[in-house]
Amino acid sequence: MTGRRTPWPGVPATEEHAEYPPPEPGPPEDPALRERLADAVDASDAPDVVFAVSRRGRRTLHGGGTAPPPGVPREDLRYEIGSASKTFTALLLMRLIRRGVLTGGEAAATCLDPGRNAGPHPVTLAHLITHTSGLPALPADFVRRGLPAWRTNPYARYPAGRLTDTFLRHAPRHRPGTRWHYSNYGVSVLGHAIAAATGTAWEDLITGQVLRALGLSGTALRAQGPETDAVGHRKDGRTPVPPFDAGGFQAAGGVRSTPGDLLTFLEAHLDPARSPAAGALRAVRVPVLRRGLGHRHVHTVAWFRHPTDGGPMYFHSGATLGQQAFLGYRPDTDTALAAVCTRRFRARDPFIATAYALLAEA
Repeated sequence: MTGRRTPWPGVPATEEHAEYPPPEPGPPEDPALRERLADAVDASDAPDVVFAVSRRGRRTLHGGGTAPPPGVPREDLRYEIGSASKTFTALLLMRLIRRGVLTGGEAAATCLDPGRNAGPHPVTLAHLITHTSGLPALPADFVRRGLPAWRTNPYARYPAGRLTDTFLRHAPRHRPGTRWHYSNYGVSVLGHAIAAATGTAWEDLITGQVLRALGLSGTALRAQGPETDAVGHRKDGRTPVPPFDAGGFQAAGGVRSTPGDLLTFLEAHLDPARSPAAGALRAVRVPVLRRGLGHRHVHTVAWFRHPTDGGPMYFHSGATLGQQAFLGYRPDTDTALAAVCTRRFRARDPFIATAYALLAEA
């Protein structure tokens, strides 16, 4: 549907037809890169670690860790990516906008409760995905409800119905659109609002519009077992934790994926023309928000965006109770990086810093 507008200047609302140019052969593997990935795995000091890089179409993956190798190669297992799941949610939203299903300006409360008066300053879908909704990081009663399972799965004790009811009953702390505050709560509400507005279950939306569209057959929203899913660990790197259950927070942190699928996801962002989601992939690169002193922090709908000498790099990290992930890509060097590990984040943790530095220096 042409002519529809989004709440983000510079982000068009029409989907373009994807083109499929033939792939070009990549350069031979770089031994120096392989050595750097091995060093990054060692520096991460986690039971299971995989660093995966795609550079100009050539993939290099290296796995290792402090624990004995699992029965399935580390590179083939699925890992919990935590908050990096928000990049999948943002891509879904942009696909629906570009297809004319949504605009992004819909009031979330009206999506969830069509008979409700949204009021003069409603929280919109655009506010929720850009962390400008005025909502806190988590609902006010999250800690109290999750405390009995704090070391195992506190999110599982906060189901979807509880989350949406809490949102509908309580006003945001700040007027929507006036402040940036990172919010798992907000993006989770977004997922339920999109599902309600489209009349389609969240799992079906993300599977059909993102996973299937990009060919991500190794990506899922639930763990199946040790033959497919990596086992997370606490900060000590030895004590296992159960698979993460996102409860009502699936849109904010429920994705689990293989390193290969994560590279495929990132490669689609590097070369949108080859994807059926071409327009949405281009749109999630566009800066929509600047904040901080001198507006030095730049955000797109999906990604944190930092400058490098050659151009911007885009990235997002994530963590669950027992695993971590870092996703990023650089169009200037045609490089994508996916890094995963099975250790809970700790103070002065080396994993995210190592992954960020590797991409920044690419």
